[in-house]
Amino acid sequence: MRKENKGAVIEQLKSLLNEYPHFYLANIEGMSAAQTANLRRQCNKGDIKLVVVKNTLLRKAMSEVELDLAPLYESLKGNTAIMLTRVANAPAKLIKELTKDKKVDAKIKLKGAYAETGFYGAEQLDTLVAIKSKEELIADVVALLQSPIRNVLSALENKDANNEEAAAV
Repeated sequence: MRKENKGAVIEQLKSLLNEYPHFYLANIEGMSAAQTANLRRQCNKGDIKLVVVKNTLLRKAMSEVELDLAPLYESLKGNTAIMLTRVANAPAKLIKELTKDKKVDAKIKLKGAYAETGFYGAEQLDTLVAIKSKEELIADVVALLQSPIRNVLSALENKDANNEEAAAV
């Protein structure tokens, strides 16, 4: 690859790293063309951008972004695919789903991740799956706020019903 092309790839990777708030590094070495195509389809469905990159170019792009991504440098060995997303747990759920079925020889493996302003290693896939998205957190807060109101309304309705029964007797 020529130097001009490398520079363009590095710039593209930098813009992707700045654009997406969360990304995962995965090893997809040994996947067949059909498995890779299936992975790409599932990534597209889940609004995940999948890019296979050269480790040296990714390391250079990571060193030039505003965030200090040095903890992920040790993950840059072997074959690397970067999964970029706006929902922190989407790639983790996809990786977990693909590796869940033991009959299918899923070759994808998590190498590391940057999600919700933290770094995660390959052994923390379950932790990444458990991260709630912004929408899920908002729904939880709304449910918590509505719970006391529902309790009060329910108590008032029961009181009114009890008073009506007492008046009828």
